[in-house]
Amino acid sequence: MRPAALPRGAPICYTGRVPARVYIETYGCQMNVADSGLVGGVLRDAGYELCATPEGADVVLVNTCAVRERAEERVYGRMTELWRHKQRDPRVVLGLLGCMAEHLREQILARAPYVDLVMGPDAYRRLPELLAEARGAGARPHDPFVDVRLDRRESYEGLGAPVGDGVSAFVTVQRGCDKFCAFCVVPFTRGRERATPPREVLRQVRALAAQGYREVTLLGQTVNSYRHEEADFADLLEAVAQVEGVARIRFTSPYPVDFSPKLIATMARLPKVCRHVHLPVQSGDDGVLARMGRGYTVAEFRALAAALRAALPGVALTTDVIVGFCDETEDEYRATVRLLEELRFDAAFTFEYSERSGTPAARAMPDTVSTGVKRRRLAEIIALQEAISLEAGRARIGAEVEVLVVGASRRDAATLFGRTGDFKKVLLPAGEGRGPGALVRVRVARATGHTLFAEGVGSGAAAVPAAAVPAAAGAVAGVPVVASLPSMR
Repeated sequence: MRPAALPRGAPICYTGRVPARVYIETYGCQMNVADSGLVGGVLRDAGYELCATPEGADVVLVNTCAVRERAEERVYGRMTELWRHKQRDPRVVLGLLGCMAEHLREQILARAPYVDLVMGPDAYRRLPELLAEARGAGARPHDPFVDVRLDRRESYEGLGAPVGDGVSAFVTVQRGCDKFCAFCVVPFTRGRERATPPREVLRQVRALAAQGYREVTLLGQTVNSYRHEEADFADLLEAVAQVEGVARIRFTSPYPVDFSPKLIATMARLPKVCRHVHLPVQSGDDGVLARMGRGYTVAEFRALAAALRAALPGVALTTDVIVGFCDETEDEYRATVRLLEELRFDAAFTFEYSERSGTPAARAMPDTVSTGVKRRRLAEIIALQEAISLEAGRARIGAEVEVLVVGASRRDAATLFGRTGDFKKVLLPAGEGRGPGALVRVRVARATGHTLFAEGVGSGAAAVPAAAVPAAAGAVAGVPVVASLPSMR
């Protein structure tokens, strides 16, 4: 593998003589989406032009996820498809970025020898230099340019820009993870926890507000474990809430153990903080939770859910569940079913356990639950949650809800798409003053488990009049998101 020629921290510059076009494709969680926006900003600042399709691109980059094996196999298949652009023009640079690049660099070079560049998340500051070298090699055979070192000093401060759709944007405030759950590869692909300094978070949020963004989502692998010097996550929320122009603040994904009474009280006091918490439980059995290394019991999780609901009336709780973890018995699985029936989450993102190389579970815990059993359990969990979500949606019929308009729906030109503060998707009729970024109130006429339909959508009823907020300015980032997971933990 050819080493990079320039040291870490070298100034960003693009040395190519002709501006190049770069296409970035994203797989994975919200952090990957944010990282693709960051990469796009770095390359735009270095003189590259972003394009929305790989056709005609000089550089094709795939930003990857290593959380589940299925995602990795999909990326390998996609890389083979993208290789055709390089076969037509050998000067095209094909690169693999992100967690998968960090986790499987040797396998990538063996399975995809046509790749020119393999780069982990902590090396994005050096991307323009490595691309300049790869492009300089042209069509000549060369070893891949590889930089997958983790760097605890890399805070990403001043690097790139947040990514959004002109209305809502992601701002990364914390990277890495110190929890080392038995099933999770994140600490090995993202490194240990590192906080973005509050001054940098506020700089980005203020810049977004100045562009007309109405909503920011603060991102971290375990976002509520954020600490920078004396500031904790509650302090950061307090500071972000003072930024004028930002109407809503979200955050994901928090870790149950790190929800302090101070944080809950701060959330309750700040009206800009949305009443939605994604709270991954993973299992409803104490034995499974202990084997997973989650650090809490079912009783502690139940108490946390109760505390959030008491402090934040109407809060929507969503979760993650893994079925079929190592040695999970039928009784342990049934405990998870009972917990879902009891806590009645608004939504749950459910997964079959799959062994990830390098994790504590892969080293010490055999994957003993058969594929057939996992699939049966997953289907049951999904059916249960679909019924619970449908009941929650139908309970909103007749109610008025405040919606942040995001843009046009895929249904038709007369229908808009937006979200409530508790993260419910809403389809509403278009109308004067309802451009992207407007906060409007509508009445729910019907509902599914996933979507609320305002009056006037699919019926002849009139919409509820609403006071409009001026539409937000801003442009779509232009970085395609192919597959996004709802949670990082």
